Amino acid sequence: QVQLVESGGGLVQPGGSLRLSCVASGSIFGWDESGWYRQAPGQQRELVAEIASGGNINYADSVKGRFTISRDNAKNTVYLQMRSLKAEDTAVYSCSGVLYIDQLGSTWYGWGPGTQVTVSS
Repeated sequence: QVQLVESGGGLVQPGGSLRLSCVASGSIFGWDESGWYRQAPGQQRELVAEIASGGNINYADSVKGRFTISRDNAKNTVYLQMRSLKAEDTAVYSCSGVLYIDQLGSTWYGWGPGTQVTVSS
């Protein structure tokens, strides 16, 4: 089975940085799409950043210029570099992905369990 697992969350002071990682495991033949989402208490989950099919990168307006999404296909890993963190960035961050699971182009879509990011002094 394919799994996505995030890591790198934690407590950071305002203005600080964190780098989140999302590792895909299982029989994988590459990524189609990958994205980072977040959900704060009492709020709906929102898209933070994504690498869309074809390679276009999109960011939520609230994180443009502060967050960077990247992917290392050799390591089956998607990263979210977060800088200049604010209290309002506090949330559970989850990665999602559409991955190829065979050489015929079959895909798998799923989510990781999430990692908590808390920005507080």
